Amino acid sequence: MEFFAAAAGGELGTFALGLVLAGIVGGLVAGMLGVGGGIVIVPVLYHVMDLMGIDPGVRMHIAVGTSLATIIPTSFSSTRSHNKKGAVDWELLKRWVFPLLVGVLVGSAIAGYVKGQALALFFACVALPVAAQLAFFPDTRRLSDHLPTGVGGWLLPFGISGVSTMMGIGGGTVGVPAMTLCGVPIHRAVGTAAAFGTIISIPGTIGSVISGWGAHGLPPYSLGYVNLLGFVLIAPASYFVAPFGAHIAHEMDRGRLRKMFALFIGITAARMLYDALGLHWF
Repeated sequence: MEFFAAAAGGELGTFALGLVLAGIVGGLVAGMLGVGGGIVIVPVLYHVMDLMGIDPGVRMHIAVGTSLATIIPTSFSSTRSHNKKGAVDWELLKRWVFPLLVGVLVGSAIAGYVKGQALALFFACVALPVAAQLAFFPDTRRLSDHLPTGVGGWLLPFGISGVSTMMGIGGGTVGVPAMTLCGVPIHRAVGTAAAFGTIISIPGTIGSVISGWGAHGLPPYSLGYVNLLGFVLIAPASYFVAPFGAHIAHEMDRGRLRKMFALFIGITAARMLYDALGLHWF
């Protein structure tokens, strides 16, 4: 395969370095913003696999599945750090755990069925409005003074986890703005969203393994749509860096935190949109 040819040519070291750097940046973002790092890891994995000649038909699926796997240890690390700051709303998590899990199941089924280009386009179309909301609307803007109850209280976490699973992210990208618009303070939203990653990533990873089992064009060291090499290189870096990111988050001005979140999401979404539409950077 092209992967082995690249490795034999001395490019495996560059490939590994890129994955480790993705893990470091992903860990920082996870700790600072309450996400599982997937907002950074998914596009990095996608473009690295492009350079390595991996089949474009499975490229986005592998990026999503591997990202979900790396979120498992990162979300544990990030949640523990935020919990020490008292920023995790455990009562809310107890109410939301079931709809979050149902959303993961639905999202996994859809992600395993659609084409990779559709997943990339979906990633961009969700992420760009989120970035705009964070960049151009003040932290004090509210649609409501409290989180929805009843049917709305079920649909919101269901939507957060379903969308996040399809994007290969930990829930913070969608969950943080959704909670802040409903009156949850930004630091509490970030801390609670960090715990979403655990609920989303474990069943989401299992779903990626199952849906990709036996798929054609998978790179070496893959279990379904989860690449073990990517996991081994990214997960440790993300895990150990996430607490440092959480410390930065609680020392940083809220407005600056939102702008940094918007910048990461905006850059990521733009790259994925260009790729999904068949455009090229060079």
